Parts: sequence; structure tokens; C-alpha cells
Amino acid sequence: MAHLLHLVFVVSLAGTVLTQDMPYEDFLAQIQACPKECTCPPNFPRAVYCDNKGLKSIPNIPPHTWYLYLQNNLIEGVSGDALKNATQLRWINLNRNKITNEGVEEGVLGTLTELVHLYMDDNLLSSVPSPLPASLEHLRLSRNRISKIPAGVFNGLNKLNLLDLQSNKLMDDAVTEVSLKGLSSLVQINLAKNQLSSMPLGLPPTTTQLFLDGNNIEKIPADYFKGLPKVAFLRLNNNKLGNNGFPKDVFNVSSILDLQLSHNQLTEVPIIPSGLEHLHLDHNNIKTVSGSSVCPVPVTETVEDSLNSSAPRLRYLRLDGNDIKPPIPRDVILCFRLLRSIVI
Repeated sequence: MAHLLHLVFVVSLAGTVLTQDMPYEDFLAQIQACPKECTCPPNFPRAVYCDNKGLKSIPNIPPHTWYLYLQNNLIEGVSGDALKNATQLRWINLNRNKITNEGVEEGVLGTLTELVHLYMDDNLLSSVPSPLPASLEHLRLSRNRISKIPAGVFNGLNKLNLLDLQSNKLMDDAVTEVSLKGLSSLVQINLAKNQLSSMPLGLPPTTTQLFLDGNNIEKIPADYFKGLPKVAFLRLNNNKLGNNGFPKDVFNVSSILDLQLSHNQLTEVPIIPSGLEHLHLDHNNIKTVSGSSVCPVPVTETVEDSLNSSAPRLRYLRLDGNDIKPPIPRDVILCFRLLRSIVI
């Protein structure tokens, strides 16, 4: 009787909340097939919540599920049986489980042809899982044990625009043009907190956000950014970069808007582009800064020049944690007329 009353309540609620998103028959089938370990809210019928349940395996997922939440469990694998009916999945959150590559059934992820977001942070993966569905746009694999990116794993992933591989065990020989081939739409790649000693090779020219904090990078080739014409946000904090490790003008790239070089071994301010808006140089070994050495255009004292489109656009500058003594030289202030905040 209690089950019948619950079903009557669900049906009545469906009439007020639902109808436009999915047909009534699909709605009823979805609610009835909800795994006992999970929650399937009638007012959000395409979502299945199985998070924080102490699960060791994925239960059978209803057929009309778009959003599947499995984070914070003890799941060790991804089986085809559990997902065989869930062919409409758009979003899977498997963060903070115990999934290994051996536990991911061969081919199971590739069958999810509608999948857009795949989150597998904080697991036990040693390699990027494959095959992956061509529909994927966001892939998050941070804080695993990944030391390998199989050749061809990204082939056909023309829609992938975000790849998060931070806090893994990737070395230089793992991040290559061969291993990254296929990422023709990539916008953001996060390789922070790995074991890289040089700038990664093979990044697609569409890359706009490149995060490399917390590696062991010492050098940047002179022509490195010629292959990255759209890079706008570049983070190289907590590396081993000194001024002898790159040409002084290596960052003089017109597309860069935000440049972060905190906690390195710089002794001088590198040449920066006029369009740069945020510059982080804190906690280096810089002793002096002058307008004549850092200003990307000749320093003038005319206000009219600051309104020119080619005038420096710098708005935020961090120099704290160096050996620079205040005050900031006047020619620096004259150069960067749009500066809103400076930390020294």
C-alpha cells in the first residue's frame, strides 16, 4: 500500500513538474528502475544520485539517465552490465573512488556515445582510459597515478575542449605530439603538479589556457609559443625557471593576457607584451624593476598615449617576495597607466 501511495504521488507530481522534458511512459520507467541504493528525484528524473553510499560497484542504471553521480564511494571498476541500458548518459561523476585501469571493462566508456562530461578525479588510474566516446567535451582525471597517455587515445575526440591531468605522474616522454594527437578543439589543458622537466610538446594550436604549475621546468625554447597562437592564460608557478633558461622576449606574445611566474628563480623581469593584463612575479630573486627595462613601449608622460590601443594594458602586478624595495620607480607607473593594483 505504501509503495502504491508513493507511486500515486510520483504520478501526480509528474503532471506538474515534468511532461516537456520526457514522455510520461519514460518518466514512469525511469522512477521504477531506480536502483535501491540510489535516489532518483521525481522533479529531476534524468538524474540518478548514488554518491556517498559506500558502494563497491555501480548498480544497474535506468535507461533515461542523463546525469549520474557516483562520487565518494569505494567503486573499483566500471562494468558494461551496469551501464548497458544507460545509453543516454551525458554526465558521469566518478570522483573519489578506487577505480583502476584494470577495473574499467574494455570498451565500456566508448559505448556511451552521448557522454559530454566524464569526471574521474581522485582514483587509482595509471593511464588515460580508452577508448573514449567522440562526444566528450570535458575529461577530468586529476589526482590519479597516471604516467602514460596511450598513443591515439584522443583520436576522434574533436569536441574535447577541457583536459585536466593535474597531480599525476606524467614525465616528458608521456606528453608528446603522438600522445596528444586528435585534440583539435582543445581550449584548456591542466598539467600542473606532474613531473615535467621541459615544456610539453604537441599541444594543439587551439590551446588558450595552459597550466604547468608545480613541475620541474627549467627552460623554454625560443620559438615555443609560435605553435600556440591563441594562448591567453599561462601558469608556470612553482617551477625552476631562471632568466638563463629562456630568451628575454619569449613571453612577448600578443595573445597572452595572464602570465603567472611566481615561485621561480627569476632575477629580472622578462619582456612582456602590451596586451598583458595580469602579471605574477612574486617570490623570485628580482632585485630591481624599471620602466626602461619592462615597458613594452617607450615610456612617455602624456596621458593621451595611455588611451592609445597599443598602450600597455597591465592592470595587476605582483612583485612581493623579491628583493625589490619600495617605492616603485616613477617610469614604471608612467608606463602602466591602467595599473589598478600592485603588490610589492
